[in-house]
Amino acid sequence: VKFEVEFLAGDLDEKLGLMIAGEDYPDLFDGGNSADLLISNGALINLLDYVSPEKTPRLWAHIEPQLARIIEKDEAGNDVMYIIPNYGLADGEQIVNSVNGPAFFVQKQVLEWAGYPQIHTLNEYFDLLDAFIEANPTDENGTPYTGFDILCEGWRHFCLINPVQHLMGRPNDGEVLVDVSTPDFYTETFIDKPYAKAYYQKLNEQFHKGLISKDTFVMNYDQYIAALSSGTVLGMFDQTWDFNTATFALQDANMYKNTYVALGLVYDPEYVDGREIEEHYVNGSLPNIRRGFGISVSCECPERIVAMWEEMMSDEWQLLFNWGVEGEDYYIEDGRLMMTDEQYNNSLNANWKLHNKAEAFTQSSPKKQGWILDGPLAGNCWEPGNQPEIVFGQMSEYDKEFLSNYGYKKFADFVNPPIELAPYGEAWQIDYTPVDIAHQDFLDIQDKMLPELIMCDPADFDALWDSFVEQITPSATEFGEYMWGAVQAEAAKVLG
Repeated sequence: VKFEVEFLAGDLDEKLGLMIAGEDYPDLFDGGNSADLLISNGALINLLDYVSPEKTPRLWAHIEPQLARIIEKDEAGNDVMYIIPNYGLADGEQIVNSVNGPAFFVQKQVLEWAGYPQIHTLNEYFDLLDAFIEANPTDENGTPYTGFDILCEGWRHFCLINPVQHLMGRPNDGEVLVDVSTPDFYTETFIDKPYAKAYYQKLNEQFHKGLISKDTFVMNYDQYIAALSSGTVLGMFDQTWDFNTATFALQDANMYKNTYVALGLVYDPEYVDGREIEEHYVNGSLPNIRRGFGISVSCECPERIVAMWEEMMSDEWQLLFNWGVEGEDYYIEDGRLMMTDEQYNNSLNANWKLHNKAEAFTQSSPKKQGWILDGPLAGNCWEPGNQPEIVFGQMSEYDKEFLSNYGYKKFADFVNPPIELAPYGEAWQIDYTPVDIAHQDFLDIQDKMLPELIMCDPADFDALWDSFVEQITPSATEFGEYMWGAVQAEAAKVLG
């Protein structure tokens, strides 16, 4: 199978909108966070016509444990599956060596400078950044440090919006907070609640201290990554996978002290009526619903693409995609998959990966994750980054000493173990299309007014917050009520 490949240039939704308007689709494409747009406009075929235990036993075995979450109903009540999740269908016990999802991040040098403190609350975090930057306003080259950056561009505005739910003790449910202690999974928007006001008022305070730059609200993603890669941004809220490019750049430059630690912050009791909140940033493993490649209705040979996926799910191909070529990219010793220092460094090098890996393709494709369960390599990990010998053996001396000073063995030890996955999964995976207008209005108001709240005169904050709540309440109410019902429906699929 050969493909002509086109990479996105510009805005994703604009590109998809043009495709939909002209019904001009590639055979295979990844709609990213806008896959719902493709599905609702009939752009993708139902893969269940091609994937079954008889036709594709490997693919079926891969998705079977999570069928209740993956298979949906169309308007006629028929079973449909438009996308096989590109991540989250892992074999064996969940592997958590580090935090790959959301967190508040801080440079390791900041914790080192402070004597390796335990940082658990919002106030502790910003007090630490304030103290460090007061004592160390510039790096060794005289470049000023930025205390805290906030990425606001496009769909990545989760860096601006999402922190509140985590400060309240929940993993990632997107733009709502779900009370899993209630039998009906009570769901509400959080951004318009008094507990959210506390976070943005804290950011307003930090902005006027100079910890947050005005430029952060207009920088694009490339500028953000460049800033992180420079080693001068001390902290941010983000998801680890979103800034891996910066992490690799810092590692390539041996700037390990400028790489980041994920912290699971919660609100101080003073912000939540004296309550003590338990941190839960890491969730149980879940499939990346509606994320990955779909096959378009324009494809003349969908069975060939599905047959390719079926072949790719063999152990041989998965080993090649993940580890490379034996003897060149890795070696086997006593049944263990291993890498030399050079091989490991190559696997992290962006230029090497561009010439030797097929990440642009494999990242959107079905794949094996977790543990190798069968055969002579059973007990190894599918992904080199999870292999114990690599996680710890190839760790930099700086990181080993850093963890030792905390008495930790891995960077995941900075947060609590994974919480049990709720029956509904994670609410950000729910299709918002039925309330698309209200949802877009809900987001637009946040995108406009949250930066204004952070930058406004502190004396004007309360009045501007009240105006924000007044403006967003209609769309928040409609969206929140829809999400509550949708969360219940998703839970019912699993609970029966």
